[in-house]
Amino acid sequence: MTGRPGRAGKSGGQAGAGDLLELVRSGRAVTRGALQRATGLSRATVGQRLDRLFRAGWLREGAGGPVDSPLGGRPSITLEFDDSHAVVLVADLDTRHARAAVLTLTGEILAEQAGTLVVEDGPDAVLGELGHWFAELLAKAERGAGEVCGIGLAVPGPVDSETGRVVQPPMMPGWDGYDIPGRLSRALTDRTGAPAVPVLVDNDANLMAYGEQRTGHPDCRAFVLVKVSTGIGAGVVVDGSLYRGVDGGAGDIGHIRVGADALCRCGSYGCLAAVASGGAVARRLAAAGVPAASGSDVRDLLAAGHPEAAALAREAGREVGDVLATVVTLLNPGVLMIAGDLAGTPFLTGVRELLYQRALPRSTGHLDVVTSRLGDRAGLIGAGALVVEHLYAPDRVEQRLSEMGV
Repeated sequence: MTGRPGRAGKSGGQAGAGDLLELVRSGRAVTRGALQRATGLSRATVGQRLDRLFRAGWLREGAGGPVDSPLGGRPSITLEFDDSHAVVLVADLDTRHARAAVLTLTGEILAEQAGTLVVEDGPDAVLGELGHWFAELLAKAERGAGEVCGIGLAVPGPVDSETGRVVQPPMMPGWDGYDIPGRLSRALTDRTGAPAVPVLVDNDANLMAYGEQRTGHPDCRAFVLVKVSTGIGAGVVVDGSLYRGVDGGAGDIGHIRVGADALCRCGSYGCLAAVASGGAVARRLAAAGVPAASGSDVRDLLAAGHPEAAALAREAGREVGDVLATVVTLLNPGVLMIAGDLAGTPFLTGVRELLYQRALPRSTGHLDVVTSRLGDRAGLIGAGALVVEHLYAPDRVEQRLSEMGV
């Protein structure tokens, strides 16, 4: 919705109920008068379309706002998106652990759980266990299964966003082409009796980027997040929307060749992830006699101030920074965020050393290089936002209202 009067839509050539809801949710128009001015609709038509949203339980009246008329009068009643009418279930899978939560429609965490969940056990077992987690979380949050309107899932691999299936994921053996949305929806139904709900799946770095950009950098027109954990991936948000490429492969920078001879999990030699990921640093530490088997082990060593871990993390940061010089030159982002297990001072120092050395000043003059603000919850928040934006997009709102008979 652009806010131009009389925007063409699917409701008789004018803004429909879904467009009005979008204006209210975005804060661009939160009174009846403001909605009339933004859409060019009559007072009666605005009232009729708002009535549908009230009957669906999606809108509520708030406190009195500013006086709409320059002639004065009573304050206008503001309109608010009612986030209490449903909840979203979300989960973020890593290679050996996962995090799941129940969220409100505005992203508040009502209940949360983290634990071991190994993707190599296969999609049927992992998604079945997630269904069990979701059932426990709903009970903890004191919300009914019928209140769930959708599920969002972040996975450590490239995803075809149209189907929700992963495409040749190097770190998810047995998952290629698997029907993740169907299995996860059935798992929830099996555990709770809930009706089938939409399931949206995306790459973990994408959803982390989406969550971080929306909550901390909403005005940044070009935002890049790089996750460095067991593997390396990037998420790109341009003008508020995720950039995925033609089939979900955008941002897979962990498999850019950097000239080394290390064997990557994808089967190729010399990938960035093979020399600079948390897994790569863990292997080097283990070879030196330091107990480490994963990126999370490296994170613990860095938190404890382990000198060899810090030195290797800085070296890994330099490798990644060299690649990011090209990324920054190509995309010209306003924010470059480093996240994941290695996202600490040593790694960030290494990134900055090579990035500013290799990239032209024109590309970095307005660039902020920062670390994650949401931490381990970034993927959850991004997954929830993705589901809500899908379900409450104007066209989808019109369809759902019709299905509800309002």
